[in-house]
Amino acid sequence: MITLQQMRAARALLSIDQKRLAELAGVSLPTIQRMEASDGQVRGVVETLVKVVSALERAGVELIGENAPSQTGGRGVRLRQATAAKG
Repeated sequence: MITLQQMRAARALLSIDQKRLAELAGVSLPTIQRMEASDGQVRGVVETLVKVVSALERAGVELIGENAPSQTGGRGVRLRQATAAKG
């Protein structure tokens, strides 16, 4: 669903820290910290993963899946639009 690298890159694109992502997703800071401590694929309760992915997408980040079209292939993130995710 989302990798550790995608999650960190998405936060970097949005210039938000783990605490702000937790607020945007409606989950606790320790939950985000545990998710980012995963190796490779982010692990967690599916409902929580959906909340985090949805929060990133609402903030303007497009998560690119393994087989999604891109210039160079692979996984990644793409900033869709300028956002007001900070705050």
